[in-house]
Amino acid sequence: MIDATHDPGLTSWVASASGHDDFPIQNLPVGIFSPPDGVARGGVAIGDAILDLSAALELGLFAGPTQAAAEAAAGSVLNPFLALGAPARQALRAALSAMLASGGRAESLASRLLYRAGDCALHLPAAIGDYTDFYAGLHHATNAGRLLRPDNPLMPNYKYVPVAYHARASSVCPSGAPVRRPHGQRKRPEDASPLYGPCRSLDYELELGVWIGPGNALGEPIPIGEAAAHIAGLCLLNDWSARDIQAWEGQPLGPFLAKNFQTSISPWIVTTEALTPYRVPQPPRRADDPTPLPYLSDVGDQRLGAYNIGFDVLLLTPTMRAAGQPPCRLSSAHATDLYWTAAQMVAHHSSGGCNLRPGDLFGSGTISATTPDGCGCLLEMTRRGQDPVRLPNGESRAFLQDGDDVIFRAQCRAPGRVGIGFGECRGQVVAAIPTSHSQGA
Repeated sequence: MIDATHDPGLTSWVASASGHDDFPIQNLPVGIFSPPDGVARGGVAIGDAILDLSAALELGLFAGPTQAAAEAAAGSVLNPFLALGAPARQALRAALSAMLASGGRAESLASRLLYRAGDCALHLPAAIGDYTDFYAGLHHATNAGRLLRPDNPLMPNYKYVPVAYHARASSVCPSGAPVRRPHGQRKRPEDASPLYGPCRSLDYELELGVWIGPGNALGEPIPIGEAAAHIAGLCLLNDWSARDIQAWEGQPLGPFLAKNFQTSISPWIVTTEALTPYRVPQPPRRADDPTPLPYLSDVGDQRLGAYNIGFDVLLLTPTMRAAGQPPCRLSSAHATDLYWTAAQMVAHHSSGGCNLRPGDLFGSGTISATTPDGCGCLLEMTRRGQDPVRLPNGESRAFLQDGDDVIFRAQCRAPGRVGIGFGECRGQVVAAIPTSHSQGA
């Protein structure tokens, strides 16, 4: 429901929230931070500041059911809060909005409630029990498939089933963590046998992260009509990919070392409630596409199951950094480029009886647009490195080099509404660890 917390005329006594690209008072995402002199705890992003939920509880700013929700969100991980579901999120959001609104009673306590975000460390918002990576970006699947199968890029199942694989939760890291170039087996066509060594073709993948809320019991599928209630919020996700390792090891079971070395996410959970004004219809399928099977079909989900989110991918090279230049934009895409909705992902994932748990994470799959400047990864953009992209400063990239910073940003937009964002999802590539087992450059 759209309510008073979404009012475009609502302002905050936190001055930096006014006109903030990501965190105006209409957003209020939750996350885990640690101040310079403290331990990790739950917080809320507002402008360039973070509201400390533990401090707000100590000051008696919550009462009744809202106090229980705040207590669940104030610890070192948000799993207890995510488990509570939509009513708790709505109650906490309403209380925070009233607390932070212009004229709100908490303004006199600002020095005890707020930290400057730039002085704090941001952590993973939840203990991620399981992480599943989908393949729901139709244009990416088509572009990548065309490189391997020019006449038949999509596999026969693609438009029937939300394809996914179980990824590695232990190597999910918050934005800003360095990305170590991985080692693995890779084999070029001219090589007689595979060699072990550092990845030569390191890539990024632009994805949307989906955080699971209450979840389901083992053996009890989530119906598609109820699936949205199990989505707590969204973040940005970079599914770093070692393309040369992937090409050799991927058959027949799919990604392994090519993906499990690291995944980066933006550290704030933008809640389902904050996203309500930016829900849009899922784009209609082509006339010759199959209708989703009944367990994936829901009128309400098709009517408002997609998101009006625009994405930008930026690159900052060491040369740009040394020259004091800003990052350059590589591509832009939109969440409506996804072929399957987040609810369809939830329904399919649980349809065989798999239990989803609070704090589980989904990746949407690479999001690419239909145009050349909308590719969500370098694999597509450079046609497997054959056509390196030219950067504004004269450099070029076929794949990522050591020292490169990859930055994802996104904005939610809707007519008559204040735009909200996610904060950056950022990672800098660092050199592979030297090993005596490496072979070849």
